[in-house]
Amino acid sequence: MKKILLIFGGNSSEHYISCKSAKYILENIDKKLFDITSVGINLNNEWYIYHDNINYLEDNDWITKKITKIENIIEFIKKFDIIFPIIHGTNGEDGKLQGMLDLFNIKYVGSNTTSSAISMDKEFTKYIVEKINIPQVKYLVIKNNYNLKQIEKNLNYPMIIKPANGGSSIGITKVTNKKELEIAIENAKKYDKKIIIEQFIKARELEIAILEDKKIIISEPGEIIPGNEWYDYDAKYFNNHSKTIIPNNLTKETIKKLKNYAKNIFQTLDCKNLARIDFFYKEDTNEIFFNEINTLPGFTPISMYPQLIQNENITYKKLITKLINNA
Repeated sequence: MKKILLIFGGNSSEHYISCKSAKYILENIDKKLFDITSVGINLNNEWYIYHDNINYLEDNDWITKKITKIENIIEFIKKFDIIFPIIHGTNGEDGKLQGMLDLFNIKYVGSNTTSSAISMDKEFTKYIVEKINIPQVKYLVIKNNYNLKQIEKNLNYPMIIKPANGGSSIGITKVTNKKELEIAIENAKKYDKKIIIEQFIKARELEIAILEDKKIIISEPGEIIPGNEWYDYDAKYFNNHSKTIIPNNLTKETIKKLKNYAKNIFQTLDCKNLARIDFFYKEDTNEIFFNEINTLPGFTPISMYPQLIQNENITYKKLITKLINNA
């Protein structure tokens, strides 16, 4: 029986979402095949063996519940056959954790150090996607010194402001004027020193899930129907009016193009095991634009990635088994 270590939490702004993903994985992993141990990392980057009822993962004070602090992290994780990191965002999805595991030849689920780091950084991802001629909405990258007039010269309102490194729509704002733009940039800078500013377009939000098994499985597109004006953090996790569906009104040509784009991006970025790739689709002009890639997508009950894979007749339990066996 393989010994699996699930690592969750972390000190990023996506800590809470990671805990929710971990809870659902622990509920569904095949315990007849895997001996599972879970470790939580708190907001101070302290590692703890997690012993108790998984329902504690819904609590903000989960880290106080019957736990054991790990003093020698490397020696501890070397005891396991495979690591399943489900830390979303910085320090878990951006190559740092993967680099540590690579350094000690420890197997893990997901993409390697380089692919994780590049895919996490929206600026670097955009440059590579441009090279393979996949369309994107018009954008700018700004850092510490920026000029509002120069931004307005290159992009029209409304715009989307987002940290270059991050996820779960945290730190992202839609703006319609200069005052909102300035406030949004300062807000995004709380999460990253590098900011992406994109031209907002009215479009459908479509997502493709990819799973590497004996072959690359590319899901049918899923569509986000946000409960808010756009798919922000509240719409993703708290607004009950948000929905994810498998649309049946896309043409075969559109679906084929989406799948080809997704596969090309996944392979060009040298990703491994799994990814969710997001697109915008302008129905009136039949245009597709790449949005972003997520190499460790959410595994919560409402997350799109497991829903899309389940639509391919792979149960949640089998999905976890495949990811571990192919690590």
